[in-house]
Amino acid sequence: MSGVDPVRVLRDLRELATFGAYKTGVHRPTFSEVDMAARRWFVGKLEEAGLEARIDGIGSVFGRAPGSGPTILTGSHLESQNHAGWLDGPLGCIYGLEAARALGGGVDVAAWCDEEGHFGSFIGSRSFVGALPEDEIDRLANRYDGTPLRTALERVGLGQEPRIAFEPGRHKAYLEAHIEQGDTLESQDLKIGVVTAIVAIWQYRITASGEQNHAGTTSMTRRRDAGLALVRLLGEVDRRFPDVAGPRSVWTTGRITLEPGAASIIPGRAEMLFQLRDADPAVLDRMQAELHALVEVANRDGRCPIAIEVMGQSRPALMDEALQDAVEAAVAAKAPGLSLRMPSGAGHDAQYLARVMPSSMMFVPSIGGISHHWTENTSDADIALGAEVYCDAVARMLAT
Repeated sequence: MSGVDPVRVLRDLRELATFGAYKTGVHRPTFSEVDMAARRWFVGKLEEAGLEARIDGIGSVFGRAPGSGPTILTGSHLESQNHAGWLDGPLGCIYGLEAARALGGGVDVAAWCDEEGHFGSFIGSRSFVGALPEDEIDRLANRYDGTPLRTALERVGLGQEPRIAFEPGRHKAYLEAHIEQGDTLESQDLKIGVVTAIVAIWQYRITASGEQNHAGTTSMTRRRDAGLALVRLLGEVDRRFPDVAGPRSVWTTGRITLEPGAASIIPGRAEMLFQLRDADPAVLDRMQAELHALVEVANRDGRCPIAIEVMGQSRPALMDEALQDAVEAAVAAKAPGLSLRMPSGAGHDAQYLARVMPSSMMFVPSIGGISHHWTENTSDADIALGAEVYCDAVARMLAT
């Protein structure tokens, strides 16, 4: 091992952050001009490290180490959420690049496309593991401007490129590094999170049907206010869920829409996007059952019928225990006593890689627990220590 160079890691991260720089963060949407420039920059860095690198037909960057393997696959993603942070994704890509340089072989590096979901979440890693069929690519479009994915791929010159696919026997394991995006590590003065599982995300569209009417002339006794029906339901959710949820369960109402949405009109229809997250399927089942029970009560006692539509139900991804041990051993060598085994509350590409190979993740602290915002940050010292631990962990995985 030629040695990890923390100065080089920080320099690469800061150079990468110039592509789409926004305040102290970045704005680098998938397939934007700055995103493609960042991908080409990363290809050049991988080639400098001695890897054979290219951008494939779904937009993922893949750096292949010389030889037939077996190797450790590393990586994360390069695109950002809109007007967001500089480390969410790039940290894992640069750590993978540094492992390839420091170990001098045996490390493949990927920058998976569109983990952030501008077109369809995790299209790069899903493509790699065979979970993105051609007909889904035909259907996907940019959620912000409606551009079809096929059109976007053609515009950036990838329409005729083949997609890279998983090769059985090529990889011993996958290791992804990421900022925590929460405050668990920082609040306990710890430096490395050893991820045990990636939570499932269950998403719903919940609608209430009322009666649109005049806000000034319709008495309170005869109103059928769809917005009020959803607000009351949410109050019951917050009252009841703590009794059925797990210690790390979360639930979120990401959007509420009232129709027609005018100050002087009683909403005739209301819609909300609602989400549950946990790593335990039994807990998710309990929460879902309670949600349906609360809707049944609301429909029995209320004036506005409420309906639930399931939009998506991913499954939890367990991280390989032997790989967790390898990360833990690397922490013991570099920062003894400063690690914590913990689930990931956010989705990551590792959840799809886990379908085809032993997979693992490690976290470094996020200052203030902030992510998906341009103030997202991690101290230079924590980034440097994380690089040391990461490369040590990759070396241990290669040696087993």
